[in-house]
Amino acid sequence: MLKTVLGVIVGYIAMSVAVFVCFTAAWFTLKAEGSFQPASWEVSTTWLLLSFVVNLVAAMVGGFVCALIATRRSRASMVLSGLVLVLGLLMAVPVMLAEPNTAPRPADITMTDAMTKAQQPMIAAILAPFIGAFGVSLGAALRKR
Repeated sequence: MLKTVLGVIVGYIAMSVAVFVCFTAAWFTLKAEGSFQPASWEVSTTWLLLSFVVNLVAAMVGGFVCALIATRRSRASMVLSGLVLVLGLLMAVPVMLAEPNTAPRPADITMTDAMTKAQQPMIAAILAPFIGAFGVSLGAALRKR
């Protein structure tokens, strides 16, 4: 039981670190011009596709780490997958309820501004938790082999 809980916690932390590192690298690579639509707070298609890949890979890392720590017969990866799905859907609610930001985006913005003011399509906010849950399962399956 302890290994299961530890696997879920450490797997989630591994996911979070992977997401942070990958999105930070993406931001410094793409800058505002590549991350957003011109003069808008709407994310670019490049950023949107990259976010799906990052979410999948980070979730796979989390699932792998979770399965690595938990025992082989443990359901830890299923718990982590469910946690990713539920928390992801809860984080999608503010995206669904947010009013569109029609103010023009300045050319020079900080990464903090980008994180707090970026607008992604509603469908992306809804799909991301399912991609994450699937990624956790894939990562756990890689460990079990």
